[in-house]
Amino acid sequence: MRRKRLALLTLCVAMFMAMLDNVVVNVALPRIGQELDAGISGLQWVAEGYSLVYAALVLTGGALGDRYGRTRMFVLGLGLFTAGSAMAAFAGTIGVLVAARMVQGVGAALLTPGSLTLLGHVFTDERERAKAIGVWSGVSAIGLSIGPVIGGPMVEHLGWASVFWINVPIGVAGVVLAAKVLPEIPPRARRIDFGGFALSAAGLGLLVYALIEGPSRGWTDPRVVGCGVVALALLVGFLLLELRLTEPMLELRLFRDGALSGALLSGFMVSFGMFGALFFLPLMMQGVLGWSPSGAGYGGLPMTAMLVIAGPLSGRLAARYGPRPPMVLGLALCALGLGGLSLYGDHAHYPEYLWTLVAMGFGMGLTFTPVSVAVLQRVAPAQTGMASATVNTLRELGGVLGIAVLGAVLTNRMTGELTSALHRLGVPSDAVGPIADAPTGAGHGGGGGAAALPAPLQEAVDGAFVDGIHLAVRCGALALAVTAVLVAVLLNRARPIAPPEAAPPRPAEPAGARSA
Repeated sequence: MRRKRLALLTLCVAMFMAMLDNVVVNVALPRIGQELDAGISGLQWVAEGYSLVYAALVLTGGALGDRYGRTRMFVLGLGLFTAGSAMAAFAGTIGVLVAARMVQGVGAALLTPGSLTLLGHVFTDERERAKAIGVWSGVSAIGLSIGPVIGGPMVEHLGWASVFWINVPIGVAGVVLAAKVLPEIPPRARRIDFGGFALSAAGLGLLVYALIEGPSRGWTDPRVVGCGVVALALLVGFLLLELRLTEPMLELRLFRDGALSGALLSGFMVSFGMFGALFFLPLMMQGVLGWSPSGAGYGGLPMTAMLVIAGPLSGRLAARYGPRPPMVLGLALCALGLGGLSLYGDHAHYPEYLWTLVAMGFGMGLTFTPVSVAVLQRVAPAQTGMASATVNTLRELGGVLGIAVLGAVLTNRMTGELTSALHRLGVPSDAVGPIADAPTGAGHGGGGGAAALPAPLQEAVDGAFVDGIHLAVRCGALALAVTAVLVAVLLNRARPIAPPEAAPPRPAEPAGARSA
């Protein structure tokens, strides 16, 4: 029993670290921008570097775990995540920090696919396993809940590097424990889709590059256009390859089922809209509204609290009414909250827009469990692992593209508005780029070397930034509203899940994308 508890502790520690790091990094982004002199595109790469690598590798990580051993891949992944955290803490430039985040992404992609499998091998008794999964899931929720509370003060008093240093001792302890207490699961022969991995990784990387660099370089820039065209060609090639393979990296045949398509689309679009918003909110709170990192961390707590509260409620609703009602309601609340943010400008007070955070958090919480329920009740038992991996991959891709696409909308609108405002103030057009970085750079203080902008310029920057955020969140809200209608139509055949006394379906593992 002692060995089982230590194994559970090890798996929980890894998930706690990943969930904690997710929220903490969002709070740290404005301070990173100030001290490393990074603009919005640089901070997008800090967030995208992790998510992009994770999304590209997570299915391959699962195959490697099957082929070479789950425990071995878990230990290797945890070690890489820890090493990437130390590298990020030492980073002196935005390029090194992005590279470190990519190392973290590789580690998470090797770490997360086998966590639930290992838990099942440690706890063979059904009752023990159910309790262990409950503890393991609860620890993830705790990491999300306390992340903003401890992350904000850490950034404010210890610097942004502290949010990465915190992972190092936890990760080292986890590696030592994992090597001693986790069981060795015999590997099994499995084909690894290296062709699909290469095509998807290259295609996604070039697409995200084009979306992030397009607003600053110009959408007609040969490099941007070239990357976009090559990215689309590679991604089409990836889809065609996956349809031909008997054991593909991404199971596209799931989309032939209308209910499955609706559930997968829901998971993708919630991440698209919500994680794009979670990227923007700390920048607005700290860069425009003048909040401290601690204040921004505490300010995000209602959203996280609603997410934790809505999760169990959505499971009960799905059991009684089927996955469609909570999923559609969740999407509608996310759209309402995200669109509501566009009603408030740079003079907004927190109590005025608090309801939008509550709506978004509750909406996210309502969707996550029904997505897994809808997928797992529509596939054969032998396909549940593959279906779970597909759900998590699409969630990650949604977050990657949400930050890239909505960030491109924000930057493009902000640049246009700021160019017009600065022209009226007599500022030359070639100064727009450096001034546009003020919401994330030294213009707002915090350790950068540049002086604060004069009041008229600062007002122009803040106004353009808020205008860009408003357009971005409206686009995200519209996409979520349309998705809610589509999901309502596609899931019209989804049924309630089995009653509580029946054996529950195997749950999908939590998405790691937003894990770090």
